Amino acid sequence: MATIEQHGVDTIPEAERTSGPRDLVAILLGSNLCLGVIVFGWLPVSFGLGLWGSVTSVVAGTLVGVAVTAPLALVSLRTATNLSTSSGAFFGVRGRLVGSVVGLLLSLGYTALTLWIGGDVVVGVLARLTGASTGDGAHALVYALLAACTAVGAVYGYRLLLRLSKGLAVGMTALLALGLVAYAGDFTAAPAPDTPYLLGSFWPTWLLSAVAAGLSGPVAFITLLGDYTRYVSPARHSARAVRRATWLGLLVGLLVPQLFGTYTALAARAGLDYAGPLVAVSPGWYLVPLLLAATAGSVGNAGLMLYSMGLDLDAILPRATRARATVVVAAVATGFVFLGHFASDAQSAMTSFVLLLTAIGTPWAVITLIGHARCRGEYDPEALQVYNRRSRGGIYWYAAGWHPRATASWGLGAAVGLAAVSTPLYEGPLLALTGGVDCSFVLSGVVGGALYAALTPRGAPGTVTDPEAPEALVASE
Repeated sequence: MATIEQHGVDTIPEAERTSGPRDLVAILLGSNLCLGVIVFGWLPVSFGLGLWGSVTSVVAGTLVGVAVTAPLALVSLRTATNLSTSSGAFFGVRGRLVGSVVGLLLSLGYTALTLWIGGDVVVGVLARLTGASTGDGAHALVYALLAACTAVGAVYGYRLLLRLSKGLAVGMTALLALGLVAYAGDFTAAPAPDTPYLLGSFWPTWLLSAVAAGLSGPVAFITLLGDYTRYVSPARHSARAVRRATWLGLLVGLLVPQLFGTYTALAARAGLDYAGPLVAVSPGWYLVPLLLAATAGSVGNAGLMLYSMGLDLDAILPRATRARATVVVAAVATGFVFLGHFASDAQSAMTSFVLLLTAIGTPWAVITLIGHARCRGEYDPEALQVYNRRSRGGIYWYAAGWHPRATASWGLGAAVGLAAVSTPLYEGPLLALTGGVDCSFVLSGVVGGALYAALTPRGAPGTVTDPEAPEALVASE
């Protein structure tokens, strides 16, 4: 019988680090085979791209994103805690709050998106099967039920979510395979009618799709991977095996549902909306499998996101327990679902959200990877937990718990990224210098990483050669 996980962002004892690379593949595959990821395959089609443009942009963006994101899995393999807490080795034990906030925002947005899309499909399917209402009341009820089921899984924690992901990896694969048959008769390689290129021409729109639909998938995991690899023991499994499992899990787990989304979006002629056309053109025999995919898949994916949110909030508020923090963020995420349904345009909201958070999160990921390479994967797990224990001192204390140079590098990188972003709701001033092409991902990562490398040339942060890392004694505040 499953028990509620007691660990928050503390160090996982070696005896409990019993997961392996296969578990990592299962959780990355099973949790991503859901409508919350599938819908990103619809984005290129909604931008006006056909089959070739949609597939190539999604694949290219995903490959680049996985190349940047996958190595982060090795950090928590060495620290036995989540990634935001691990980043305290480079940002300081208080400065790692940057990673906690970034992770909280990423998980919040993706949780709301998953429940939003999944709920809309459930309402549409039930309307076709039973004639039930599709009004605001029906949507509110379905959103609330999905959110409640998701919260239960997230509160129970990693072990239950791993079991659920293993089941979803098999079940959802079968449901998606049936979907290929169900929508085959309506499939066309052309984009939806009356859907011009969003940015006026092919290549700018293709680049937008590569970032918003492809790259954003792996970037969503920049703070999540450590939630799973902290349960993998480096004494039993090599870094190479973990890295391979992460690559495989991310590539297959993201490309399969996203390309399924492109396929069904083209078949359903889905332009400004995905859920409605998807349900409308579904043959009657596929409605029940579609209902299962919308419910089970949404709970599995959103459950892992909520679990990560609970850890991040626990890291921000050490006095809170992980379970209580998870309940709080579940309520907030549900609120965002209602806001998204009643007040936002799906395409604009999704595109703006992923582009803005990609610009903010990328420099944090790059700095963390540079720091990990510099310290050669050697950490002081006890010193990383200073803030969580409401103490002070240790080699990661730096200046009052912050590494000023790392924090400034991230801040400037994020600022440049936001100034270079192009979304339906906001356009940065640097677009005039980039010909209107969104280069926020590249610029934020390059600026943040280059500044960090230049400002911290003498020794790896957290080592005795770092002048900002005094060997202070840990003392209770």
